[in-house]
Amino acid sequence: MAETTLTEPTVAEVMAELAGLEDPKARAVNERHGDDHGVNLGKLRALAKRLKTRPELARRLWETRDGAARLLAILICRPKSFERDELDAMLREARTPKVHDWLVNYVVKKNPHAESLRLAWSADPDPAVASAGWALTTERVAKRPAGLDLAGLLDVIEAEMKDAPDRLQWAMNHCLAQIGIEHAEHRARAIAIGERLEVLKDYPTPPGCTSPFAPVWITEMVRRQDDE
Repeated sequence: MAETTLTEPTVAEVMAELAGLEDPKARAVNERHGDDHGVNLGKLRALAKRLKTRPELARRLWETRDGAARLLAILICRPKSFERDELDAMLREARTPKVHDWLVNYVVKKNPHAESLRLAWSADPDPAVASAGWALTTERVAKRPAGLDLAGLLDVIEAEMKDAPDRLQWAMNHCLAQIGIEHAEHRARAIAIGERLEVLKDYPTPPGCTSPFAPVWITEMVRRQDDE
């Protein structure tokens, strides 16, 4: 019996389906957060699940520069298939928060060039790019800390986080909290840095959620670990 070949959807067909999922209310909410798409993310994920992994389609969807299409591309791509320079270019084009976040978390972290990009991006003068480098560093702090200079990272955070642009500041603060949560020998210093800098101290936090203020975040997560 001949093997059945799945027909590759065209970009036009997928874009038409995305247009049909467009919700003006969702777009208005997303735009307030700096994003540029109006598709419910649950529906977007359902479409990605139906399409499955389609690397070539993903590349062509990314090239449309459309926000929803790029999010879908991230979900159906093959993360390990990208070359280092491709990912670098993609990140620099990913100017909206959601596309930037998904690209780093769903693609770059799974790519063999992640460590090389982490080192390059962390020192980049573009704060959006640098924030991606710090996100990758936070991943290593939590999962593969061997070889990291944690004290040195705390030095940089202490010197630079207070005046960093919002997205970079958020990424550095996450790294600060992760160091304090995962590494008891650096916990007191991490908490002290957070208390002195007061970054995100007054961030509005919904009931039942943990504040992103590092001293509170660290203390709460360590308490949960101790209770397990």
